[in-house]
Amino acid sequence: MDLATAVSLATAAGLNAYVPLLVFGLLARFSDVVHLPAGWEWLAHPILLGVVAALLVIEFVADKIPAVDSINDIVQTLIRPTSGGIVFGSATAVDGSAAINWWAVAAGVFIALAIHVGRATTRPVIDAATVGTGTIAASAAGDAAALSLTLAGIFAPLLAIALLVGLAGVVWWLTSRIRSRLA
Repeated sequence: MDLATAVSLATAAGLNAYVPLLVFGLLARFSDVVHLPAGWEWLAHPILLGVVAALLVIEFVADKIPAVDSINDIVQTLIRPTSGGIVFGSATAVDGSAAINWWAVAAGVFIALAIHVGRATTRPVIDAATVGTGTIAASAAGDAAALSLTLAGIFAPLLAIALLVGLAGVVWWLTSRIRSRLA
């Protein structure tokens, strides 16, 4: 895997911890698209995949409910960066080496944490500005972005870079609109 894949997976984990873990693990288990290096095979273990799938369903529902979404973001403050570190570390791991590159894991944690903090701080503003009616749309957009970044990162890394640039543009535009409304 390459750096574009790792960055897109960590970014996706900052939006939804379970989407990149589940997709990456399922593709490693059931296809030849993802090859997990030594030390990372546990990401494709059936029990882990089942737990991650169950947690994805809980996150999917909890994130659509106003006020609960903010509580969910507090809970996810440790989970999303951890997920980002795991997927970044596994995507950049050298095949044949059982050593974990802790710098890569740390980079994934940082990327996912930055995305998570941005997401967690804007969601209450969106909830308040729309009196809760924007919660479902904001959550669905985050889920769609996480899935798109995950799939693009794995299947089309150059497209993933374009999506990351587009995502940054959308975030900038939304931030400027919210600031202008508040002013």
